[in-house]
Amino acid sequence: MISIKSERELKIMRQACVIAAKVLNELCQMARIGISTWEIDRAAKDIMEKYSCRSASYKYKCGSLKYPGYICVSVNDEIIHGIGTPERVLKSGDIVSMDVCVVYQGFVGDNTRTVVIGEASPEVSRLVKITEESMYVGIAQALAGNRVGDISAAIQKYVEDAGYSVIREFTGHGVGRHLHEEPEVPNYGKAGTGALLRPGMTIAIEPMVAMGKPDIKIGSDGWTVYTLDGKPSSHSEHTVLITDGEPEILTVCE
Repeated sequence: MISIKSERELKIMRQACVIAAKVLNELCQMARIGISTWEIDRAAKDIMEKYSCRSASYKYKCGSLKYPGYICVSVNDEIIHGIGTPERVLKSGDIVSMDVCVVYQGFVGDNTRTVVIGEASPEVSRLVKITEESMYVGIAQALAGNRVGDISAAIQKYVEDAGYSVIREFTGHGVGRHLHEEPEVPNYGKAGTGALLRPGMTIAIEPMVAMGKPDIKIGSDGWTVYTLDGKPSSHSEHTVLITDGEPEILTVCE
């Protein structure tokens, strides 16, 4: 069942999303040449404590596995769910996506940004740019009376017109009291299909875009998702509220 948030619930959720955005912003400022993904993950824990929230990712269960990190830190050909390690030290030319999901007073804020470390090639920098732009193209379709497929189709067209591929095995989603709620919000699909968008719905719109083919593989840790061809991938995400008018992006700093 798709959750429609009350004004009371939205008041708390807005706070949760602002905090998620602040945590992500601080981590992006930390991401630099010579820092390890482990240091970024540990810093996330401390920053969340500063804002009186907790990670929605830490010990998240998938089958018998529990996610060991406080955020997802995915580098280069790692699409999503990368786990911070002391051995993975960022270098110039890397791109790193940081997926920050926090729980504050029972509600989740979820956002992701991919940043360039040092100087990346023009091709990689363009990938990051197109991914972020495709997210906003999708958000523009998050209007009451539209359907999920309108978001999906808009993202897919923008990405593929730019010469890239959308990842199909993982999607955006509803978000609220739980990290993953209905409906699923794929990054590909047909306009006019899928769940009807109604005021009060809150969804995470998150294109995951590959420079090469969309095929994936799962790493030996059971979590990290890689591009099968080893080419870079980028990821952008905002939590968005469906309103009576324009969509409201919730994961922004005050």
